[in-house]
This record gives sequence, structure tokens and C-alpha cells, in this order.
Amino acid sequence: MPAERITMRQAREIIRLKSTSISAHEISRRLGMPRSTVRETLKRAESAGLSWPLPGDMNDEALEAAIYANRRSKRGHRRIEEPDWAGVHRDLKRKHVTLMILWDEYLASHPGGYSYSRFCELYRAFEKTLSVTMRQTHAAGERLFVDYAGDGVPVVIDRLSGEVRMAQIFVAVLGASSFTFAKASWTQTLPDWIDAHVSALEAIGGVPQLIVPDNAKTAIVKACFYDPQVNRTYADMATHYGTALLPARPRKPRDKAKVESAVLIVERWLLGRLRRRTFYSLAEVNAAIEEMLKNLNEERPIRRLGVTRRRLFEEIDRPALNALPTEPYEYCEWRLRRVGIDYHVEIDAHYYSVPYRFARAEVEARLTARGVEIFHKGERIAVHLRMSGNRKHTTTPEHMPSSHRRYAGWTIERIRQDARKIGPATAALCEQILEARPHPEQGYRACLGVVRLAASYGIERVEAAAERAIAIGAKTYGSIKSILDNKLDRKPARKRAADAAPILHTNIRGPRYYH
Repeated sequence: MPAERITMRQAREIIRLKSTSISAHEISRRLGMPRSTVRETLKRAESAGLSWPLPGDMNDEALEAAIYANRRSKRGHRRIEEPDWAGVHRDLKRKHVTLMILWDEYLASHPGGYSYSRFCELYRAFEKTLSVTMRQTHAAGERLFVDYAGDGVPVVIDRLSGEVRMAQIFVAVLGASSFTFAKASWTQTLPDWIDAHVSALEAIGGVPQLIVPDNAKTAIVKACFYDPQVNRTYADMATHYGTALLPARPRKPRDKAKVESAVLIVERWLLGRLRRRTFYSLAEVNAAIEEMLKNLNEERPIRRLGVTRRRLFEEIDRPALNALPTEPYEYCEWRLRRVGIDYHVEIDAHYYSVPYRFARAEVEARLTARGVEIFHKGERIAVHLRMSGNRKHTTTPEHMPSSHRRYAGWTIERIRQDARKIGPATAALCEQILEARPHPEQGYRACLGVVRLAASYGIERVEAAAERAIAIGAKTYGSIKSILDNKLDRKPARKRAADAAPILHTNIRGPRYYH
């Protein structure tokens, strides 16, 4: 039975130990290998005229050629055909492909080729010649690594003053093919972060199984080695695309080595070449980046693999990606709010109604550019078009009660009763506030605020402020608060005589304007 083929490191050690007059039996015991293998190796070394110390310029490849130069098969001398190691490395990224499968295919096309152990050994040697990030095994279509480059691109935003603003560079790279995407944005805030992800997924034309971000505050609310808390909007985007977020572990640079390498390539390949160019808009920067990325992905082969990122992407990653959804993700924000006693929720200085039974309940609001959705314990209870912050109400009739019921102890009668306890002017003011609204319930919040001012400023001052507010026609909570803060309640309001001549001025529109 032929002796087992050994590594060149073992061969060197066998020759060295033999030079010290140690027996083959002792060498096999020390190295933990069969005596037959040791004897065969010593015999081959002697036939090749090798002795210790070996020549200084003899590397492992030359040593192997010398030792196994006279190895024969039943057919005599033969030359073993080398596999395409770059092709083997690419195929290993495909799903379900193993070295055993690739070795079987190699033997089928090269009968009498390397044994499986030698095949694996030679592949590991080839793998060590690759960069650290290329050595990492990433399944096809599995991971998309994302991050921002450390440096930005200067953009002249004012040609007259020469004012410059730095554009931030977002980078995304697929793990298996190293296909790279980059996009410039003004900031690294959540809206730009989400927009860059949407653009990256559209550029690759599919969705990976995992997105691997850094522990940036934009993406991660609370960094944790075991259970990081992801931003709600970011998680919502991942759900829309049917992918999952896997933040890199803190202080584990190997988790994001792929994107760190891509960032370095972008900084050298893109930013280095753009340093002498002047840009006047973000669109110009992205147009230049797109042109540079085309060259990087489609024309520049990856060293040692001999193929471009685009070709690897088309062969490996694209078939394994999930399909994009019909509509791209629409950016949204989540806010935690408490419903008021008037069953309205305040969002950005506007009030949106919910069904009256949720008064005083804690709800979540999902805000998009055009709409507002309100959820209670995961159930959507209201949908509205988003309005500007004008302190007005958006009320759905179905949300209103059929009659003036008690909402957590508050009714119109109770508000009137508490207002009368302060004084007739306060009661009159609250009555006017309720009558001025399309629905009386919309005046609850303002009247309640006026009544509660008595606890801070006293009954007498609130009553005086109400008298002044009625006199000057300021029938809002904000007006009463301003009067009290500026101590105008202690000054009499100037009243115009009923028969006084009207004021005529070009800046006064007059009643006809409102008809």
C-alpha cells in the first residue's frame, strides 16, 4: 500500500530530525505519523539527493517537486492536472456546493488527479493568497454589508461666496461577489440612510437575506453584543423588503471586514480620482460616482480571481436574491403619543381624531410624507392625510360619539360648571370657544387648559384675563396664557366706541375680502 502523501512542512521536519541520527521509529512517534510514511519520505529524499540543511532558495513547491519527481503510477510517469482554483473559490460561494462535490467533478474530468486530502490542502494554500475579506465565506445572495465612508466629497453650494458643504458617501457591498454600490447624500441621518438602502436594493435588482449595518446611532437605538435594538423605521424598511437586519457585533471588526474593504476601495478608487474635480450639486457627485462604479464593477477584474465583480454578481449573487416588492419602501417615522380627552392626537402641531373610545389611551403614530396612521396595541385605528402644523383639527365623523357622553370624567357640562366657578367672564369665554368650533368636542382641550390656569395664576387673574380676551377678541388658550404671562390682565383693555368711524388703510382687507 503506498505511503500517505504529507505536507512539505512535515517533510522538512522528517529530514531535519533524521540529520540528528534519530531513528525512523522515533521520528514517527514524535510527529504522530505512520513509520511507513516516514521511511518512504526518507527514501525519496535520499533519491533526490536532499540533506539537512536544505538549500535556502528551496521553497515548498520546489521541495515537493524534488521528493515526488520519481513517483510512478501503474501507467508510468504522469503529470497531475491542476484544478482552476479561482473557479473552485467562486463555486464554493454557491448554495449547497462543497469541496467534496468540486473534488468529485475534478476527478471526473481528470482521472488519476489529486486525492481529496491533497485537493483540500492545495485549495487552502491558494485561499491564503487571497485578501482577508475574500477568504471569508459568504453564501450567494446572503448578505449585503452597508456603511458610510469616513471622508466626504466637497460640494460648492454657493458659487458667489464659494461656500462648501461635504457630501456623505454611503457604501453597500454584496458578500459573495463583492459587487459595490455607492451614493452621495447630504447627511447620515435616518431619511438619507433609508433612501440610500432603497437605492442600493434597486441597483442590485433584488433583496439579500440579511443586511449587515455597523452599530451607528442612525440604525441602532442601543448597541449590544447579544441583542441590539434596531431603529423602528429601519426595521419597518427591512420588513417591507422581506429581509432581516444583523448588526455587526461591537468590537468585532471581522463582522464587517467586507464593507470596510469596500469603503477603502471607494475612498481610493472614487474619492482619490475625484479630488481635483469641482461639484456644484449632489446630482453631479452621484453622476460621477455612477461612472466610476461602472468601471470598478464591470471593467476591473478582481486580483487572483481574474473576473469582474459584475460577472461574479451575475453568476453567483443575482440568481440567489429575492425579488423586489412591487412598490419601493416609503420613508416613515414612528411617534409615541397619548390621545387627549377630545379623542384627538397631536402630531407636529396638528390634531388627528381617533375613535372616541380610545380617549387617553397610549398609541403609536406612523408618519409618511402624505399620511398619518395611528395604531393601538398593533391595531390600526385611524388613517388621515397628513396636514400642516396649523393647530387645527382633522376629524372623521365616525370617530365622534352619538351624543355628549363622558370621556374619562369630562363633558361639556362639567367644563361649563368649572368655568362658572372661576367667574362669569371665564364661563362666557369657554362658551364662545366651544361655539366657534365645528364640533364642540374640539374645544375641550382649549377650555380645559383655560380652567387649569387657575391653579397656577389664581382665580382672580384668570377671570381678569378672560375679560380682556373677550374685549380684544382673543378667544384661544394661547391668548389667555400670553395675557397672564405678560401681566396684561392687570391693565384695562382699550375699547373703541361703537359709533367710531371705521379705520381705512390700504393694508386692511375689509369684510368684502372674506365673502
